[in-house]
Amino acid sequence: MKKALIIGASGGIGAAVVRALEARGVGVVGVSRSDNGLDVTDEASVAAHLGALEPGFDLILCATGALEIDGAVPEKSLNALSARAMADQFALNCIGPALVIKHGVRLLPRDGRSVMAVLSARVGSIGDNRLGGWYSYRAAKAAVNQIVHGAAIELGRSHAGAICVALHPGTVATEFTAKYAGRHPRVSPEDAAGHLLGVIEGLRGEDTGGFFDWRGDVVPW
Repeated sequence: MKKALIIGASGGIGAAVVRALEARGVGVVGVSRSDNGLDVTDEASVAAHLGALEPGFDLILCATGALEIDGAVPEKSLNALSARAMADQFALNCIGPALVIKHGVRLLPRDGRSVMAVLSARVGSIGDNRLGGWYSYRAAKAAVNQIVHGAAIELGRSHAGAICVALHPGTVATEFTAKYAGRHPRVSPEDAAGHLLGVIEGLRGEDTGGFFDWRGDVVPW
């Protein structure tokens, strides 16, 4: 890996990935809302920021996302559903990464190995859902998994060697998870970054379109 683009580089996981890549001598471009004004929910913003970059990235990682938006917490029941909160979740956790993929494709090499990765979440797995609740966040993550899977098929036609995947980073000790980790063990952002990069480096061509956790294990759709 020689050159990487990290979207959401100011967040806990994104910043740790940037540091880990730089420590390995990888050339890193990091963009985020807080540092650069990138708003992944606004296509004009995504087009402007990614359009200003030159092609040649062999890794593009979209590490944006939020569990709470404008104070709306994950729903515990159907009665708590809000159309606005659900729309906000889809805008940030599904449409945002979809726009990053759309405008990021031209930055990948046409030939040779490259990876387009999106941070998803195990709770977006329909097959693994045994608790219910968290409707908006779960649905948005399930939707972005579908975006990734479809994009992988299209990329396979135009970019030989490109691998497009959804990744579950585990429960990471960031502000994002502080209120919701419960009994789940949390890992540091640094450990999470190392795990994710290990999975990314181990991906093979046949893995494109897949959904993997931080160990490299397949997560059910």
